[in-house]
Amino acid sequence: MLLIPAIDLKDGQCVRLRQGRMEDETVFSDDPVAVAGRWVEAGARRLHLVDLDGAFAGKPANSEVIHAIAEAYPDLPIQIGGGIRDEDTVQAYLEAGVQYVIIGTKAVSAPHFVNDLCLEFPGHVIVGLDAKDGKVAIDGWSKLSRHDVIDMAQRFEEDGVAAIIFTDISRDGMMEGVNVDSTVKLAQAVRIPVIASGGITNMDDIRALCAVEDEGIMGAITGRAIYEGTLDFAEAQKYADEQASK
Repeated sequence: MLLIPAIDLKDGQCVRLRQGRMEDETVFSDDPVAVAGRWVEAGARRLHLVDLDGAFAGKPANSEVIHAIAEAYPDLPIQIGGGIRDEDTVQAYLEAGVQYVIIGTKAVSAPHFVNDLCLEFPGHVIVGLDAKDGKVAIDGWSKLSRHDVIDMAQRFEEDGVAAIIFTDISRDGMMEGVNVDSTVKLAQAVRIPVIASGGITNMDDIRALCAVEDEGIMGAITGRAIYEGTLDFAEAQKYADEQASK
């Protein structure tokens, strides 16, 4: 299983939010490129970038930093989400060296957009489904939709997305442990890979996810835990690799 460090960008800085609230942030670094380097040195094989300002503005706001990270690590797969609402933005990111674009709000509000992107950029589109009590949230988690998360995931699977990132909003940034049951339930309902997100706190969560990796969970995004030190990234990835080789 792949552990994917999150670099959340706000005003050009690396931050973490609690439950997606922009007013509840912790700034971890004013040099996101150096932060990316730290995780690469620790053994990261993919990075998860989020343009938080872009997610709220509906258009990219931290492109310069994102391009700088992609340029610094050209061989490293990078996935980017936040404010991606049109094909030009996708094209610009892919041309800059980003491997995957993550569609969130617009995937729910205009599902045909995902279908169009999958046809235009096959293999490069991931959908992020952020859920609370089984329902999908949109607009930076500020609104809860009526859509069932499993129904939406199955629809996007048919469209040809490369993976689904599943976030349990109630756990995100709260250091309360990952929602393994909900993640497994979603992974069992689709054939494409699922990436777990939200709530990863320590090695117990990594062990719990590795134990169900065969259900279709290809990776896990971790943020606050690796910044605050409750999870040693290098140790966690080493453990995940050892489990996969058994």
